[in-house]
Amino acid sequence: MKKNVFVLSILSIGLISSCNETPVVEDAVSESKVKEVVEEKITDYPESYEIDGLKIYPSSPSAQFPGANLNLKSNFSEPIESGVFNFDFAVENYELGAQTSDVETKGLANSGKGQHIHLIVDNGPYSAHYEGGFEKNFDKGHHVAIAFLSRSYHESVKEATAHQVFQFTSGTAEDAANIDLGQEMLFYSRPKGTYTGAGAQKILLDFFLKNTEISPGSNYVQVTINDKTTILLDNWQAYFIEGLPMGENTINLQLLNNEGELVDSPMNNITRTFTLAEEVVE
Repeated sequence: MKKNVFVLSILSIGLISSCNETPVVEDAVSESKVKEVVEEKITDYPESYEIDGLKIYPSSPSAQFPGANLNLKSNFSEPIESGVFNFDFAVENYELGAQTSDVETKGLANSGKGQHIHLIVDNGPYSAHYEGGFEKNFDKGHHVAIAFLSRSYHESVKEATAHQVFQFTSGTAEDAANIDLGQEMLFYSRPKGTYTGAGAQKILLDFFLKNTEISPGSNYVQVTINDKTTILLDNWQAYFIEGLPMGENTINLQLLNNEGELVDSPMNNITRTFTLAEEVVE
């Protein structure tokens, strides 16, 4: 849907004066003037698509967790030469390991272990953690990560306090390459892995935004499915995808500005492969 905004600019208002005369302002209505009309086109992308045999539409309203808080207590300010990192997250107003209350209404692949933390490092596939403390090993180098609270069916909790973005170095000080974490960033979350049976019929598309918003006339997310189907999203929420073929599928996410250009900052162009499979009958 196109929205047109017209801005009227009156450019000539003359002021006539002399040392001994009272200043006179030319009449802004009747005298000759220059009028410039600027047309600004704002595109409001649809929330739902039916294209190439696929249906992509917003997720049904999900259980909310106002006040949910995720806080990283670990200090990673210094490089860790061993590459072994001990994560310690404090979680408030959210129960790790519990099944999200509306799981039965979603019809999505769900974790039997319940609600958890998604940890995404360098925009790779997330790891799921059901307790606030855990250990992970990383290759030598500098890493950028996001951790956020996840419902049991893997939809992120988008409360402002329910996530942490941070960076750390595996190795020595020479391997450190700190970046500006205030840049606009897009993190890919779902789909991921292999979906089977009923869980392969409706797939969750979910991502996390940091230091940016998407809205009509501003930044937006471009989604390309299997290198042929492209949709544009300007509302940050979870989406459902139906109609994907069995077998291997790919999704590419890009954060674009209102000129259609890739936002020039880390984590804004991600491609992920996942698989849909018929349920195995034993």
